[in-house]
Amino acid sequence: MSDTITTPQITLPRLGLGTFRLDGPAGQAAVERALRLGYRALDTAERYENEEVVGAGLKASGVARADVKVTSKVWWDHLGPGQIRAACEASLGRLGTDYLDLYLVHWPAPGMDLPRVLADMARLKEEGLVRAIGVANFPANLLRRALAVGVPLAANQVEYHLMLSQNRLLAVTRPAGMILTAYTPLGKGKLASDPTVQAIAARHGATGGQVALAWLLRQDGVAAIPKAAREESQRENLGAVALAPKLTAEDVAALDALPKDQRMVNPDFRPDWND
Repeated sequence: MSDTITTPQITLPRLGLGTFRLDGPAGQAAVERALRLGYRALDTAERYENEEVVGAGLKASGVARADVKVTSKVWWDHLGPGQIRAACEASLGRLGTDYLDLYLVHWPAPGMDLPRVLADMARLKEEGLVRAIGVANFPANLLRRALAVGVPLAANQVEYHLMLSQNRLLAVTRPAGMILTAYTPLGKGKLASDPTVQAIAARHGATGGQVALAWLLRQDGVAAIPKAAREESQRENLGAVALAPKLTAEDVAALDALPKDQRMVNPDFRPDWND
């Protein structure tokens, strides 16, 4: 199993660093540390209000910008005419970089002009501000409508973990050559203590969190971006990459059999997840 996923649109590490709520000097230190440990993908967003911190951490790490895949996102109330470019330029300025490797629509907006939104995103790619574009939090049918516009999309970033199925979305992303990027991949820490997960972890000399991540990372076209501030957590998550191909068929069957209906991110402005 490769540590990266390559599609016609982008190459991304299977494991990246989520940075939601990483802020201030401690957040910068966390980004620096992750990069020095070997992480090569950083995920942020204008809404996180930490792009300056992420950019400073990248710069201070000494790792070349070209070696790191940087993702940011435009918030759902900045999708009007002219707003997407302004938001992207502001993100670039805060990050201190000339381009983004991946730029996503963070959430779909009610009543948005989807063809125009995607055309505006595509223009950023044409002009070199971003290398690839995609979406986040798009349910399956909305993603199908987005793909029907004809603009190549590299990724859909959604909540995905051991206890939330995304099979309907994977049935769309895989044929389309898109990456499904999993946020909250550890279920806000609630998955590691499950008895089934613990038993599998014990057999492999791993942690429950590593098992939960490995279950995701072994899947075709799936990447994960767990947030981790402490060095111990960052190292633990990296270990899941090596564990993923070691899970047995019996392990996977037992993990597949766990409940898959536990959604943990469900804001008021969410789309209809059944769409």
